[in-house]
Amino acid sequence: MRNVTLILDVSHSQNIVIGITMTNFAALINVKIQFRVFGMDYKTFKNFYMKNTKSLLYTLRLGGIALILILIANACNHGSQVNNGSVPVPKNPLEGRLLPHLDHSAYFKNPIDSAQKVTRMCLTCHPKSAKEVMQTAHWTWISGDVIRNGKDIPIGKRNQVNNFCISVVGNWGSCVTCHAGYGWGDMSFDFSKEENVDCLVCHDGSGTYSKTKRGMPNKNVKLNVAAGSVRRPNRENCGACHFSGGGGMGVKHGDLDESLLNANQELDYHMGRLNFQCQDCHQTHNHVIPGKVNATYTEKTPVVRLGCENCHTDKPHKDHRLNEHASRIACQTCHIPEFARKLPTKMIWDWSKAGDSTRKESTHEYLKIKGEFHYEEDVVPSYAWYTGKMERYVLGDKLDSEEEHYINRPIGSRNNPKAKIWPFKIHHAKQPYDQINNILIPPITSGEGGFWTKFDWSFAIKKGAELNNLPYSGKYGFTNTKMYWPINHMVTTRQKALTCLQCHSTVSRLNWKELGYEHDPVQVSKK
Repeated sequence: MRNVTLILDVSHSQNIVIGITMTNFAALINVKIQFRVFGMDYKTFKNFYMKNTKSLLYTLRLGGIALILILIANACNHGSQVNNGSVPVPKNPLEGRLLPHLDHSAYFKNPIDSAQKVTRMCLTCHPKSAKEVMQTAHWTWISGDVIRNGKDIPIGKRNQVNNFCISVVGNWGSCVTCHAGYGWGDMSFDFSKEENVDCLVCHDGSGTYSKTKRGMPNKNVKLNVAAGSVRRPNRENCGACHFSGGGGMGVKHGDLDESLLNANQELDYHMGRLNFQCQDCHQTHNHVIPGKVNATYTEKTPVVRLGCENCHTDKPHKDHRLNEHASRIACQTCHIPEFARKLPTKMIWDWSKAGDSTRKESTHEYLKIKGEFHYEEDVVPSYAWYTGKMERYVLGDKLDSEEEHYINRPIGSRNNPKAKIWPFKIHHAKQPYDQINNILIPPITSGEGGFWTKFDWSFAIKKGAELNNLPYSGKYGFTNTKMYWPINHMVTTRQKALTCLQCHSTVSRLNWKELGYEHDPVQVSKK
């Protein structure tokens, strides 16, 4: 938001002196006007005027001041995109977005006894909304597809394995607290039932709404209060799930955590300086939220992507050398020099150490139900070529021959013109697998018979194999895996972006050989 303060001082010589102060580069939202006439503020001058004169001169003078103010405010507003340099001015997603929202409290005065009743009430005025949500990954938990043995297989959080909490299957009770729906507790959940769509998880404005097992609202939530407070989603709504993905704050994403709720501009320029909400970049239409930056899919999956160039163009710099870099280097690589800058993020998770009652528990080091962890803060990213698509381990695939198996891997290379060098968080884990069949097995962790209650790996892995329709030899072990997460948030100020020497020097943060170069390309060009 940009605040403009206009200070007008009308002196005895009838000169008008105007001072303008600005903050931020967003559209003109507020114009604060301070009158100073003959050294008096407006209120003092008004009293003086009413007591001492009604002359036409003063009336005209005040009218002229008002006209000047209108012209200046209008010029400031229309001039917000003026740029005398050669750099294209970024498109501002906040421009002109003074969007009012109806106060819904009058429609929900009485207590409501069920979550589904809230949804049915919402649908009386928004009849298409549930159908729209039900076509999205927030409802289906299917985000892409792969080809295996000539067959197209839909994949997503709903049916795949990761190296954090490992799998949703069998663990629905806990995982679906972040599902945009009600009542998902097992394989029989009805994905076609509109009343099970949870409107409040994204639209609650009261700050009192929270979810528990099977995605149901907590018992202490007053549903009519939450429903009466609905608004456009903001960072608090999205962050309720995305900041805690993987089972806790900062576990999955290195660039998404609750520090972004009150970010300063050094932590995240867009959120801290410009007060962006998630939807200002992830611009949503008919409940379809653009993204899929960490997904595996073929042309059969409809995809809506977004990128920095949506606002900044593909040549955002004055210096042509930087623009040449931008053709093969992602903006994030230079403008997000570190992630997890306020809160630590989990980098290593060893499930094989779980179940030890003798060890002291610590959220960032060890939990009996989850094993041993290693967290880091101010992490320098790993870098890889990336086209925006991932290769993916799919349940039932044989493990590769690497010492550390890939759960996913960025698609791209130096020779692929669509690929750019991109920053990543790489999460390392040790997780269960079938030693004979050489496949990963997602164990049952929560719920009846889960590892968290029985602390019996053999039983938990056997039940997990059954639920996932996987063969199980009866012999299990733990194997090393790694998983890539693209870094997109925590864009810092330009003063803190990477400098040339941070990449092109003897202490470069880039591993040039891993990126396909024999040497630093700057050094090569000098030969």
